[in-house]
Amino acid sequence: MYTPPVKTNLTMLTDFYEITMANGYFQNGYRDRIVYFDMFFRNIPDNGGFAIMAGVQEVAEYMKNLTFTEKDIDYLRGCKIFSEEFLQYLKDFHFCCDVWAVPEGVPIFPGEPILTVRGPVIQAQFVETMILLTINHESLIATKANRIVRAAEGRPVMEFGSRRAQGADGAILGARAAYIGGCCGTACTICDRDYQVPALGTMAHSWVQLFDNEYDAFCAYAKEYPHACTLLVDTYNVLKSGIPNAIKVFNDVLLPMGYRPAGIRIDSGDITYLSKRARKMLDAAGFPDCKICASNSLDEYIIRDMLIQGAKVDSFGVGERMITSSSCPVFGGVYKLSAVEEPDGSITPKIKVSENVTKITTPCFKELWRLYDRDSGKAIADVVTLHEEKIDDTKPYEIFDPEHEWKKKKITNFRAVRLREQLFDGGKCVMHKKTLRELQAFCKEQVSTLWDEVLRFENPHNYYVDLSRPLWEVKRQLLDSYTY
Repeated sequence: MYTPPVKTNLTMLTDFYEITMANGYFQNGYRDRIVYFDMFFRNIPDNGGFAIMAGVQEVAEYMKNLTFTEKDIDYLRGCKIFSEEFLQYLKDFHFCCDVWAVPEGVPIFPGEPILTVRGPVIQAQFVETMILLTINHESLIATKANRIVRAAEGRPVMEFGSRRAQGADGAILGARAAYIGGCCGTACTICDRDYQVPALGTMAHSWVQLFDNEYDAFCAYAKEYPHACTLLVDTYNVLKSGIPNAIKVFNDVLLPMGYRPAGIRIDSGDITYLSKRARKMLDAAGFPDCKICASNSLDEYIIRDMLIQGAKVDSFGVGERMITSSSCPVFGGVYKLSAVEEPDGSITPKIKVSENVTKITTPCFKELWRLYDRDSGKAIADVVTLHEEKIDDTKPYEIFDPEHEWKKKKITNFRAVRLREQLFDGGKCVMHKKTLRELQAFCKEQVSTLWDEVLRFENPHNYYVDLSRPLWEVKRQLLDSYTY
């Protein structure tokens, strides 16, 4: 039976100012003031058409285990800036917020409230760091993985990046996110143990080098793993040595044992050219079922070009450029106050104003909707509304560009779906947890609802995220009130 990994207490993995602000709220009588915070992001990695939501289950696990230990309290006491009353409050800390989030695997777009926390300001503010750290990282890797998987056009993609990841969590949770994005497995063994992401792998060049010759190295491996024999053929010379020795071992070792070869892997050189030649050699030798795997600093653009050029590659192993999203290594999600709940239950909207238009926030307690065309099933646009608003999809609905109001469109024959689900109700976790296999299938299904123009790697169609008219009016009134 599967045993979940033991979670490290990460309560103190927070920016120090979260604690100093918490102390300030406590000392100024705001400890029980109810507020609303939104997480959203401003730019899609790699200038793509969409991002993939990931990391939600990890955020939920963090929130379920929020507690300050005696060691934490002793450390804070040693800072000599916090009162004993505040430290006692932390010692008795109990998370009691409401949380809503877009489920993992769903395509997301800039400006949308992908996660909202409602609760006492000390608590809602305090969780900022871990929310951003987790969702920014996993969404970044899931998005990059999805791009690479789509470039492979149905060929399996394996995540091979543990050794190039930024730290242990970067490797483990990065592999988890890559699987959600569509990868078939990972080289990261612990991610299989703890998250059931299939662990995959063959051999390193050192295996081949250790033996007296390449043939002996291949023979030893084939005898040890005849049921899954994939040989690395580029240690010396792919066409003059690697492929001939692999074919000889297939004939000398595997066939007499009653097995067929699983494949070969090419990790260097002009893989497009080499794969074409290798395919001909394997076919001529009677092994048309022997698969060819390619690795070596691949990304979506290289894979796409290889396939355009006719590469005979059946699967890809992608490492550093996926696990670090090296072409765009920052997701850039932010966490901002959007409203304050008054003692009488009314909600006062809050806005951050900036000369940089992209940094102006959208106020209020909000809801997020996706509108789908009933005929094609494709997503038309997303709409952010006031939380109490409902979009009636039995009637025509007008959407408009919040930055260019004259751009309007009347939507008919559509289906309106709330995108976010509740994770916590009064501090109790109420989320429906999916397996990673379910999340991967869900992600694939959700991405399929996007138009091909949104899926383009370069110059994708700008998917619209609009504000409802009532929400826009509130935002405009607040902007006008801060114009001097």
